Amino acid sequence: MIHPTAIIHPRAELAAGVAVGPYSVIGEGVHLGEGCVLHNHVTLTGPSVIGARNTFFPGACIGGVTQDLKYTGEPTFLEIGDDNVFREYGTVNRGTLPGEKTVIGHHNLFLAYVHIAHDCLVGNHVIFSNNGTLAGHVVVEDHVILGGLTAVHQFCRLGQHAITGGCSKIVQDVPPFMIVDGNPAAVRGVNVIGLQRHGYEEAAIRPLKEAYKSLFMRDQSLAAALEELAPLVPESPALAHLVGFIQSSPRGIIR
Repeated sequence: MIHPTAIIHPRAELAAGVAVGPYSVIGEGVHLGEGCVLHNHVTLTGPSVIGARNTFFPGACIGGVTQDLKYTGEPTFLEIGDDNVFREYGTVNRGTLPGEKTVIGHHNLFLAYVHIAHDCLVGNHVIFSNNGTLAGHVVVEDHVILGGLTAVHQFCRLGQHAITGGCSKIVQDVPPFMIVDGNPAAVRGVNVIGLQRHGYEEAAIRPLKEAYKSLFMRDQSLAAALEELAPLVPESPALAHLVGFIQSSPRGIIR
């Protein structure tokens, strides 16, 4: 399953069923899980632990050293879960400081030219459209969709089931369950279609619609909006997550 033109470091580890295409390079310290597929011209660099059934398309460069200027060559790491797809020319960097790591979960789709910088934490079932870009230390929760050409500032967070419009500029935290769009981005509405596709009933979506009105449509402070929503929180796990996300935001949320 390994093409004769591929170059594999003797201290790389490949599990059963791995397929390595022409002119691909697997470096020292790469642990590649069962059933992974590398198309042609893929580069994997370590130390990196990559789970099972991941697919890498031509030109993908995964596990490269951080682009952070603080980096001076210490061992840093990358962890990738199972069943991810990395399309053409995507890049993922390892952590910056000694022992730090970039982490990517399971069942994610990263389209062409996506960049995931050092020390990012990416959850599960996310989709990054073409040229979606994360700066360092970004946290992406589950089921997020990053629109094409979206650029995310370092240390931002994107809450679960959020979606960004194409060419959006993200400089603060993206609230869970919301649609944001623009340069700089603003909240445009609740991600109703996305929630319905993931099995949310109207009864579960309704408190989020009320939250949207309180937080983003009425001319009131964030504190006043959260106080207005407090009676609804015990009955809505989604709203509780949204409120907790906002209250724990060091950068503030996009409004």
